[in-house]
Amino acid sequence: MELTSTAYVILGMLHWRPRSGYEIKSAVDSSTRFFWAASYSQIYPELKRLEKLGLVEGEAAPQGGRQRRVFKVTAAGRRELRKWLERPAETFELRSEGLLKLFFSESASPERGIELLREQAARHAANVEQLREIESELDKGGYPYLVLRNGIEFNEWASDWYERAARQLARRAKAAA
Repeated sequence: MELTSTAYVILGMLHWRPRSGYEIKSAVDSSTRFFWAASYSQIYPELKRLEKLGLVEGEAAPQGGRQRRVFKVTAAGRRELRKWLERPAETFELRSEGLLKLFFSESASPERGIELLREQAARHAANVEQLREIESELDKGGYPYLVLRNGIEFNEWASDWYERAARQLARRAKAAA
């Protein structure tokens, strides 16, 4: 059975507890989105597919007049999640629009490249602050905590790297002037 990465995100979130599609998206936005995002347009079709495959079960649970379905992972879904966890990771993908813009920034002014670097430094610093807020809510010995620490340390490093690169480009621009 060939499942998408989004399917495994869903199975993992439902392994912890039953959730609606909205709750899955909220959980993703406050946890895995820092390294693996999922959108509503991915989550809802994938929930339907997982239900057809018998890996999750959905149940109507209207709330405040809104239609809502809450899903739980089935035994088959737990087995599929475990099989996926036992396989080596196949994908390493770093997607950063900031790095992509930096790569092509020679097409803009030298000042814009420096601005891009400083914007990215600030963004990573803001990520550190967000992740530190989450840190107090987690069990310090658990796997999610280890992943959170990776995010904090990576973003601290990235913020520092972008600042150093901005200073380097500023010195280069000053020397060229």
